[in-house]
Amino acid sequence: MTSQDLCDLDAVTLRRMIGRKEISPRELVDACISRIEAVDPTVNALVSRCFDRARMEAAEAEAAVMGGGPLGPLHGLPIGIKDLSDTGGVRTTYGSRLYADHVPAEDERVVAAVRRAGAIVLGKTNTPEFGTGANTRNAVFGATRNPFDPARTCGGSSGGSAVALACGMVPLATGSDHGGSLRTPAAFCGITGYRPSPGMVPSERRGIAWSPSSVDGPMGRTVADAALLMSAMAGTDPRDPLPGCADPSSFLTLPEVDTASLRVAVSEDLGFAPVDDGIRATFRAAVARMSGAFGAVAEEGPDLAGIDTVFEILRSVIFVGSHREKFEKHRDALAPNVVANMESALKLDIRDVAWAMSEQTRYFSRFVAFMEGVDVLICPAVAVPPFPVEQWYPETINGAPTRNYMHWLAITYGLTVLSHPIVVVPCGLDATGTPFGIQICGRYGADRAVLGVARAIERLLAGIPGLERPVPGLAKTP
Repeated sequence: MTSQDLCDLDAVTLRRMIGRKEISPRELVDACISRIEAVDPTVNALVSRCFDRARMEAAEAEAAVMGGGPLGPLHGLPIGIKDLSDTGGVRTTYGSRLYADHVPAEDERVVAAVRRAGAIVLGKTNTPEFGTGANTRNAVFGATRNPFDPARTCGGSSGGSAVALACGMVPLATGSDHGGSLRTPAAFCGITGYRPSPGMVPSERRGIAWSPSSVDGPMGRTVADAALLMSAMAGTDPRDPLPGCADPSSFLTLPEVDTASLRVAVSEDLGFAPVDDGIRATFRAAVARMSGAFGAVAEEGPDLAGIDTVFEILRSVIFVGSHREKFEKHRDALAPNVVANMESALKLDIRDVAWAMSEQTRYFSRFVAFMEGVDVLICPAVAVPPFPVEQWYPETINGAPTRNYMHWLAITYGLTVLSHPIVVVPCGLDATGTPFGIQICGRYGADRAVLGVARAIERLLAGIPGLERPVPGLAKTP
């Protein structure tokens, strides 16, 4: 088997081959490094690297396999870590010039967890400054480019992870999601991203620990790969007050789902989000081709009109809590999206915050009731095709101006407010020839169930010509 073949295999298969001694961790790590060196100059996804350490850990992992002892679920699998997570001994910049030379002393919890499970970190994946915005570009490393068209954005803020996966640089990568930071790049790059229920992946670093908005989540080329990584990322931690996951190993075996048993709601815009007419047409055509496989399909969605303002205010609270001091002391060193967010946030008062928190509760209650009638809600994962990488965000959709740099993400951030688990799976290409993805939203707290449904839909799409997962030409580079 060639190194190119290894890079293109899914993580579940690679882990099985390692356990059976059919391939060695050293062989796999070297294959991934070769792919990175060949492809990354074009797309700029893996921005800080620790190849020497990875090779040493791969040798240790190989010795463990040959020794016949117990192996972790990720044993020997290379992984990319989003550059918002602290990695001990490996540069962590958060995409900011303020931290350009920052090297943490130790791993944060989620990184330590995947390494304990046997994963081998190859490096850090690019992100916009502090994860702000959905175009992965910053003043430290520059822009990460879409592997299907390097002139376009890969989305963000987990763009580096999505590109590294799409190009076969790593079989697994971590991401995080607030307004769509994990879901948007997954859709733009033709891979799978999973936003878990809040608390399922504990974090000791969230500035406002009781907020459910920001979550860490797994990314992979398939649903099964994302679930495999979730088995290591999930858990409990006394430093995180949100409910955790009591049995992370449950993600190693997803429920089998017959699509004919599913009651599915479909919505082009969730009743409020601006969506490009071309994306609407792509979504309608995909739904028409897959809907016959479901037990029942209702073309209706929740009424989320007005949820924009709720999201923006709740995000502002988190933003001020995390970045006010940086804004006051180093404003000139910050990216435009960070500055714009702070300026907007500081105009709010306590009445705005109280209103937004109350409204979030009402939207949540209505959405729980809506989901009682269906198994999943399916909608587009993006509102527009990938735009030029030089743009921070689309300023218009269908000729109408967007209200701010986040507005084009409404199709994802509307669901953020509701705290339900969501899986993005690839769904062919849009009219511009770049990947298109769908969001599959499950019931509150039903993470394994929605992953099971997503895997069933993934298999369904793989059998429909034109709706299978696309692979960029760059991934075929040795």
